[in-house]
Amino acid sequence: MNVYISTDLEGVSGVYRFDQTREYGTPANIEARHLLMGEVNAAVCGAFEGGAARVVVHDGHDGRKSFFPEELDERAEMVMGKYNPYDVVLRQGFDVAILLGYHAMSHTVGGVLCHTQSSLTWNNYWINGKLAGEIEQDTIRIGACDIPVVMVTGDDKTVAEARSALGDDIVTVQVKQGLSREGAVMLAPKKARALIRAGAKEAMGIVGKVAPYKPEFPLTIRWQYKDSGIVDAYTGDAKRIDAITLEKVVHSPADIITP
Repeated sequence: MNVYISTDLEGVSGVYRFDQTREYGTPANIEARHLLMGEVNAAVCGAFEGGAARVVVHDGHDGRKSFFPEELDERAEMVMGKYNPYDVVLRQGFDVAILLGYHAMSHTVGGVLCHTQSSLTWNNYWINGKLAGEIEQDTIRIGACDIPVVMVTGDDKTVAEARSALGDDIVTVQVKQGLSREGAVMLAPKKARALIRAGAKEAMGIVGKVAPYKPEFPLTIRWQYKDSGIVDAYTGDAKRIDAITLEKVVHSPADIITP
């Protein structure tokens, strides 16, 4: 059984401030990335304990440069850096996927560091008229490669969003309770890692019980930005809805992120 783990940073226990996630290389950011590696390794351990033969971990935050390679469990492989097409690794034959350290979509009440794609420039995002976030985006792109997402970790709002989008059969691990966008009650990192390890092991046992998430294309995607200048500078073929909003009908999972 081959396992693909996609990671973000905002949903890791101990991470609750934007200065930990936006400002690369600062002491706060370095601390957050070490915490991320602890949760990554917990998921890797749990996956192997659950019967995985191969585990590949994708660095999905901040231009894919957040891992400390020396800290990765030696049994795992890592994907870092920029590449195209987006599915070049996903097409290598994975049976299941895990979304680790994710966050809730933009404007989620009490969602720790909630946003969709860019916390600085994006406002809202819709799929076929329904508000959506990065969990649904990534699950669609992963599902297009016939890989089901079987586990999601993050705060309580992230867990609720994942279950709403993907159903109650997936495994979820809550590592913190959101109080505000930059406030949370968090588990001790060791406790969070223990739960993630157990969750990943459990998730290996539901292979075949969760189907890939594959909405029917084409999809109507709408992007709303924080400033009209962003849309003023846009030169693509999406339709401008208002000063800050673009809409486009897309025919491929590769096109759902940017217009």
